[in-house]
Amino acid sequence: MTNPMLHRQRFGLALLFGLALPLLAQASEPLPSWNDSPAKKHIIEFVEAVTDQAGKDFVKPAERIAVFDNDGTLWSEQPAYFEILFAFDEVKRTAPQHPEWKTTQPFKAVLENDHKALAASGMDGIMKIVAATHSGMTTEAFDDYAKTWLSQARHPKTGKPYTEMIFQPMLEMLDYLRSQDFKTYIVSGGDTGFMRAFAEKVYGIPPERVIGTTFVTAFEYKDGKASIMRTAKLAHNDDGPGKPVSIDAVIGRRPILAFGNSDGDLQMLQWTASGPGKRFMGLVHHTDAKREWAYDRKSDIGRLDKALDEANSRGWTVVDMASDWRRIYPFDPPVPEQVK
Repeated sequence: MTNPMLHRQRFGLALLFGLALPLLAQASEPLPSWNDSPAKKHIIEFVEAVTDQAGKDFVKPAERIAVFDNDGTLWSEQPAYFEILFAFDEVKRTAPQHPEWKTTQPFKAVLENDHKALAASGMDGIMKIVAATHSGMTTEAFDDYAKTWLSQARHPKTGKPYTEMIFQPMLEMLDYLRSQDFKTYIVSGGDTGFMRAFAEKVYGIPPERVIGTTFVTAFEYKDGKASIMRTAKLAHNDDGPGKPVSIDAVIGRRPILAFGNSDGDLQMLQWTASGPGKRFMGLVHHTDAKREWAYDRKSDIGRLDKALDEANSRGWTVVDMASDWRRIYPFDPPVPEQVK
């Protein structure tokens, strides 16, 4: 004889699991801040293909290397590269130690907020500022200066800390890849030491997986204490063709996935695409003037021109920020539909 109480219990459990399973599936679905667009589909299909041991595109975990640019790819880069804004603030902070800067360009322009004179100094002027604020100290001291600035400085448009101006969809992608045994790296034109000051805390990427522009360093042993000193001489410019060179030198494996946002990432994407087997090349296209900024071919910052043409001609994945992302920053509410 069937026990009515037992029958009701079984029915209740079945109903509970029936309601819970869709919720569990929703919670575990990767890339929740992405709209169900071709870009999201391409990412998931690629990951599923290279992690399927029975599939023809399977890649061993040791070879699942994914590289990401930082500026404009993992966090915003407007109205100027954040590291440049750090350098400007460092000029102002250390100006009392350099009275000659009051009459010497481009430092005079920074101290007087003279944007016209600063622009006239060009890239040579910017490099002088970067060299002055990034060298002549130990690696530990520079790390402290960068961390202090990141904890105090605020973005001029949003008023948020710069470490909150990160892209929520890309954070989700990093987490998704790592859950599938990918090793994620930053490969950026930014200074390695500057990025190491926040990359692990913000992106979950440890310092040994941060590759960037470097200055010549020197070992120093003084008063029984060893340190590494940063000099003003550039060792490696990790931009454009410098990116695949540093990937080869530091990682020693060709990536199977690469993500960037500008022409400075083109060679990194080409290097990734040239390897055997299944590959993924992606670009973040800044198309959302309402929630972020809209710029590409004409921009002085993060120009996306030649790389966009090659992506379109070769079938790489171009992420349209306005239509592919439900939210931009972690502090943004997700939108229920595509933003036009």
